[in-house]
This record gives sequence, structure tokens and C-alpha cells, in this order.
Amino acid sequence: MIQVPEHPSQLDYLTSRPALPVVAEWAIGVAVLATKWSVRKRTRRDLSRLTAHQLQDIGLSQAQAARESTLPFWKP
Repeated sequence: MIQVPEHPSQLDYLTSRPALPVVAEWAIGVAVLATKWSVRKRTRRDLSRLTAHQLQDIGLSQAQAARESTLPFWKP
């Protein structure tokens, strides 16, 4: 959940901050991408370990789970 500052002075402070240097923006982008890839890899590995009953609980067939769990981590 995003919290909006209660006082206008806090909002003014946040909007008046200078932009991040290009290298910092690049580093943040790389970190976000690495995190997405890690989550995908872990989620797909966990999905491949679910039983048929667990897959039914989340509304997936075994074929759907197998297809999703074999996708490489870089594919959404």
C-alpha cells in the first residue's frame, strides 16, 4: 500500500528531490529484473512440485502446470 504524505510540505519535499543519476536508475532496473527472474524461477519450480489435488485447488490442470513449469525464467 502506498502512503500519501499527510502534510503538503512532505509532498513538496518528495517532488523537489533531484532525479537519480543514470547509473543508479540502471542499477535499480537490473535489480528489479533479477528479482522478477528469481521469483519466476522459484514459482515455477514450486508449481512443478504440487500434487494433482493442490493443482485442482488453484484451478490448474496437470498439463497447464507442466507447461508453465517448463518455461524459462526470462519468459513471462
